[in-house]
Amino acid sequence: MSVPVWLWFATIAGLMALLAIDLFIVDRKPHEVTIGEAARWVTFYVAVAILFGLGIWHWSGGVYAGEFFAGYITEYSLSVDNLFIFLIIMTAFKVPSIHQHKVLLVGILMALVMRGIFIAVGAAVIAQFSWVFYLFGAFLIYTGYKLARTDHEEEEEDYKENRAVRVVRKLYPVTDRYHDGRSFVKIDGKRFVTPMFIVIVAIGTTDLLFALDSIPAIFGLTKEPFLVFTANAFALMGLRQLYFLLGGLLNKLVYLSIGLSVILGFIGVKLILEALHTNSLAFLNGGEPLHVPTIGIEVSLSVIVGVLAITTIASLVKVRRHPEAVKQVAGPGDHL
Repeated sequence: MSVPVWLWFATIAGLMALLAIDLFIVDRKPHEVTIGEAARWVTFYVAVAILFGLGIWHWSGGVYAGEFFAGYITEYSLSVDNLFIFLIIMTAFKVPSIHQHKVLLVGILMALVMRGIFIAVGAAVIAQFSWVFYLFGAFLIYTGYKLARTDHEEEEEDYKENRAVRVVRKLYPVTDRYHDGRSFVKIDGKRFVTPMFIVIVAIGTTDLLFALDSIPAIFGLTKEPFLVFTANAFALMGLRQLYFLLGGLLNKLVYLSIGLSVILGFIGVKLILEALHTNSLAFLNGGEPLHVPTIGIEVSLSVIVGVLAITTIASLVKVRRHPEAVKQVAGPGDHL
């Protein structure tokens, strides 16, 4: 897929324009985001992503469009599981409801920039060392195994500030309360950071850690850096509104971790099969490719959508029959 430089710049400019419109409309007056408002924004971002994918279909063909949609759905579904961590962080820092949208916006903007760097580095490494797909595949299988054993209630109890947050606390004094939506304040002539700044750093750096599984996962679906970046960008942009839209429903997706673990394991196997099919490691089959089956994007997309559908239906049936199975994680604003 040949992507001219001007298209990269135009795409990035378009994404920034969307975020600027969101920032102007939603954050010009801090307020608690309603479910209806969140639903409209989620619908808008999903529609824009679909139109973008259809544009790829028109200009570059169905294969690349399928890779984009598979990557977008995978990144978005992984983001849903990440929302549990966002809920835990919001609860731990007692973020006022009217400022939660701003925290997510700034944190995700940080993550978008850092993921862009991650993607550029990953693409360069892949171009030079094809054997890295063996590592990606093994890592995704291992991550899928760990994810299947995740207990979000234990995560909430064991939440600890990461290193970036601890460094900020060492460098700057932190106020003991929020000062509206400000990140910095002056008290008696001395500059302080507020809890708002701390939680933004926590959200942004935590999302970067999520990229450790999501970036290898999407590279398992497409080798095109342009598609990797745009799928990540659209998933991240819609993540904030999804946080408010899902609310209590998020806690009812009791089998989500299992479903995502299956998807990560599946992509890991796909990566390893492709690595074997194009093998160049001298100690394996004399450096020659192995004749193993590979998994096409059509099958990948079907598996991803199917697993997510089964996971969602099974989760809702489970909590309907056994209400006590609902995960006890506070929803947006519930901790106030």
